[in-house]
Amino acid sequence: MASFLLPMTITIVGLGPGGQALLTREAWEVLSGASEVFLRTGRHPVVSGLPAGLSIHTFDSLYEESDDFATVYGLITQRVLELARRPEGVVYGVPGHPLVGEATVTALLERAAAEHLRVEVVEGLSFVGPVLTALGVDALAGMQIADALEVGACLHPPLNPDVPAIIGQLYDRGLAGEVKLTLMNQYPDTHPVQLVHAAGTQQREVESLALHALDHSRRIGHLTALYVPALPMTSGFERFQETIAHLRGPAGCPWDRQQTHQSLAQGLMEETAEVLDAIDAGDVRALCEELGDLLLHVVMQTQIAAESGDFTAADVIAGIEAKIRRRHPHVFGGECVSDAEQVVTTWKAIKEDERGPDAPVRSALDGVPAALPALAQADAYSRRAAREGFDWPAGYDVVDGVREGMVELLGAGTHEERVREVGDLLFAVANWARRLGVDAETSLRLAVRRFRERFQALEQAAVARAGSIAELDSGEVSELWRRTGGGVLIEGG
Repeated sequence: MASFLLPMTITIVGLGPGGQALLTREAWEVLSGASEVFLRTGRHPVVSGLPAGLSIHTFDSLYEESDDFATVYGLITQRVLELARRPEGVVYGVPGHPLVGEATVTALLERAAAEHLRVEVVEGLSFVGPVLTALGVDALAGMQIADALEVGACLHPPLNPDVPAIIGQLYDRGLAGEVKLTLMNQYPDTHPVQLVHAAGTQQREVESLALHALDHSRRIGHLTALYVPALPMTSGFERFQETIAHLRGPAGCPWDRQQTHQSLAQGLMEETAEVLDAIDAGDVRALCEELGDLLLHVVMQTQIAAESGDFTAADVIAGIEAKIRRRHPHVFGGECVSDAEQVVTTWKAIKEDERGPDAPVRSALDGVPAALPALAQADAYSRRAAREGFDWPAGYDVVDGVREGMVELLGAGTHEERVREVGDLLFAVANWARRLGVDAETSLRLAVRRFRERFQALEQAAVARAGSIAELDSGEVSELWRRTGGGVLIEGG
């Protein structure tokens, strides 16, 4: 095999996941024909069984000099490239398969291509095979493979909960704790998981435990992988998309197949209102259900568009993902902001840049949906106008402004005048609410809810006393209203 090595500048050898028995014959022959090998790490079971006479060098000292793996991998990559420029080139050995969880290998391939260096990859058995054997599961059932470092760096797991996952390189309890917190943003803390230790060696062990206890295991080491089974109920976005597509398909539901963007619009508005109702009620169970109903409408609208070739769910998500990142440079970029007000200013400037210099001049009030409830529109318009500097002057008593509106309403002589003055008064109240930091639409919804609950209690009390509210005199109605916690809404009515 010495002739195999000579024309190569970099030979990357996969050392397999365990001992000598799992080292491929090709890898053995390459290593037997080499005089020296540089290993990413010497902490691997196969090292003691490498060919006799082979000079072994490791980069383990670099791990001790830095806690940042990206820095370590960068240093290793640079060192291997330097060695590759020698007349004899370099043989570089990595655990498992060179292209499974080996950041230095992918970096080397990119750099070598840019610098026109020749590379030969000698494949090896990855950790995945022995882990599958230890678990007795089939990878073709949709298995996901992830790196513990990448999962631990996320706030939400990059996993589909409808299919199982193997998370490799879970090398210590600290990283296990980070991975646990990430996974618990999607999986229940009691979700059963399994740790596979030393797969591919005689010390192989499978440890079953609940997700919340993941970092409690004292067996976790550099040869540990985590198996996360699928959730027991369908929970992934992809599976839900398939369900909706099936409803719209030839064997689906006749009603669902007939729906259009327009026919679903009213239902979409109603579901949005029910979400707001659940929020106002502080009912988290109802909120969970109503958000599901709202998501159904989003996915159904998207499926209709996909069938027409207009856009897909991937387009919808990619668009909003790009927009959110673009409009939050202080989070996903290098900009700094001092407060929420500066965030709004930056957001506005970015939106203007997105439109381009040749776009027609827009009003500050453009973009407020016409379908919004009137009180919400009033709030949106007044906020936007205030951002442009059009607001009540400093020191102006907004209460007096509302009082003036009431006086003008009382003095209105015709129906048309009353309609106008009521509108002006309501707009003034919405403006006042904004100055108080209160959302007028939400405030009114809560008042209506309170009225409904108290009126229904009044109805029940009236039935018990006289049969109906109509059978009571005004004094009795006022008394019962006060007993239900009411105010002046129908006092004396």
